Amino acid sequence: MPIKITHPVPSNIEIAQAAELRPILDVAHEVGLHDDELELYGKYKAKVHLEVRDRLKNHPNGKYVDVAAITPTPLGEGKSTTTVGLSQALGAHRGQRVFTCIRQPSMGPTFGIKGGAAGGGYSQIVPMEDFNLHLTGDIHAITAANNLLAAQIDARMLHERAITDDEKLAKALCPDGTFAPSIAKRAARLGIKATNLSELNADEKRRLFRLDIDPASVTWQRVMDTNDRMLRRIEIGLGDEEKGNERFTGFDITVASEIMAILGLATSMPDMRERFGNMVIGTNHQGEPVTAEDLGVAGAVTVVMKDALMPNLMQTLEGTPAFVHAGPFANIAHGNSSIVADQIGLKLADYVVTESGFGADIGMEKFMDIKCRYSGLIPNVVVMVTTVRALKMHGGGPKVVAGRPLDKTYTEENLELLEKGLPNLLRHIENAKKFGIPVVVAVNTFKYDTDAEVEMIRRYAEQTGAESAHKATHWMNGGAGAVELADAVMDAAKQTSNFEFLYPLDMPIKQKIEAIAREIYRADGVDYSPEAEEKIELYTRNGFGDLPICMAKTHLSFTADAAIKGAPTGFRIPIRDIRASVGAGFLYPLVGTMRTMPGLPTRPAFYDVDLDLKTGKVVGLF
Repeated sequence: MPIKITHPVPSNIEIAQAAELRPILDVAHEVGLHDDELELYGKYKAKVHLEVRDRLKNHPNGKYVDVAAITPTPLGEGKSTTTVGLSQALGAHRGQRVFTCIRQPSMGPTFGIKGGAAGGGYSQIVPMEDFNLHLTGDIHAITAANNLLAAQIDARMLHERAITDDEKLAKALCPDGTFAPSIAKRAARLGIKATNLSELNADEKRRLFRLDIDPASVTWQRVMDTNDRMLRRIEIGLGDEEKGNERFTGFDITVASEIMAILGLATSMPDMRERFGNMVIGTNHQGEPVTAEDLGVAGAVTVVMKDALMPNLMQTLEGTPAFVHAGPFANIAHGNSSIVADQIGLKLADYVVTESGFGADIGMEKFMDIKCRYSGLIPNVVVMVTTVRALKMHGGGPKVVAGRPLDKTYTEENLELLEKGLPNLLRHIENAKKFGIPVVVAVNTFKYDTDAEVEMIRRYAEQTGAESAHKATHWMNGGAGAVELADAVMDAAKQTSNFEFLYPLDMPIKQKIEAIAREIYRADGVDYSPEAEEKIELYTRNGFGDLPICMAKTHLSFTADAAIKGAPTGFRIPIRDIRASVGAGFLYPLVGTMRTMPGLPTRPAFYDVDLDLKTGKVVGLF
């Protein structure tokens, strides 16, 4: 669908609101989806039933492209914009069937400091207001499901303390004598063959119904999709009726919830249901894991989440199809859109262009070592996004302050500073090559970047092992500005990849952590706190040692210190704690001071967001 391009480029929201959108039914029909495979949410978005995979199971998969980037800076690299621009170039300008698969953004960063995440300029997902706000309610469903489990944890501990008699507790949980499905599953796991209360002896009643949760072990927190630093640590149970049940806990942001990670990694409804049941919330006083299934809430969580498993169909500014689904943070969780969206897209398209969150040391590594393990899909190409100005910052350029004009260092040619920053890009290229995947570099270009600067990036990138590097102007020119990049991606996708994971799953937990620290971050070693050492021993004892590793680390540096830019060496990675997302299927070490609830800045982005009461349009999103 052709778009009208004007220069200077208007704001993102002005471009998006001026676009002529195709009815989503037209987009769906064009890619081969049937009406009965859709759940419409208005005129311009729809959910797609997973059953479409069964109809298309004999169709060959298209090519699989992962868009990653250098270490982020406040100047921005334009990774989402490049993902969309490349898709528009492949679809609207090279005649390929293409699907963009991208995450749904959290409203926390949208209203905090980052702003929207629909891409930018003339390479966006639209309607951008829907994309950046509620969409079809998936994040709200995650919030409700997560907090239902949190409420049940504390309610169960309260009631077990109040009901000290095992017989009374059993009757309270099975008022008609029969087992609810979750209780039957727990009985089977414990080796108890009974199917109702009358068949249980006293010892079996105690084992089956008294979870005996250790409050100090509970790692499951409440969530909300707002940056609220004051909720990072709270005390609960202070009401008159809850005396004796006080404990300290906290809030995470919704996209950090394990339920969000499961949404991104589940491959079917039965798989999602099983994963929900396997979520470990802590241990009992004997150190044995307690799960959502034990708490009887996994079925209800599945019911709340059943519609959320269907990916959301939207479109780019040039009318090519896009799936927007799941939104785990890459610096906390695995940071990639859903497996089911990729699976469906690969059956419908010649190319699926997806995106890994933050820098390639975070999102791309997790894409390869976590998402690819559970999907069974192997990427054909990695596109590494960089900008001249961000590399200058990695080379030691002056600090950037939001709202202030850029220093001339970033708007004038400076090959010496650019060369000092290039090691950051080159390390990310080397890391991608370790997985055996061809790399194409996209130089997301601004009007003041010079040909000499772009040429320097190209020369160094190719010397380091990239297939090629290309100037891309998709932000200002839409898909037409990424045609050269699209041609390079198509050429690279013809190669035979030699994919391999960074580590085997049967490697001990510490060795897996150290493989990531050494091979991806280039750290000299890893230091573990006593609490982390205890968790490693606990998780190994409980059979979680074979899970992949999902490092929760700052995305702003290869190190644990966000202020250290470039490609540093001579540092160590501190692990302060390790948590288990058993349902999602990974362990996540907390590196340094990494937090799971962001805070609002002095001047949040929401200062500019409002509703034009005359037109009914949203203003101020960017």
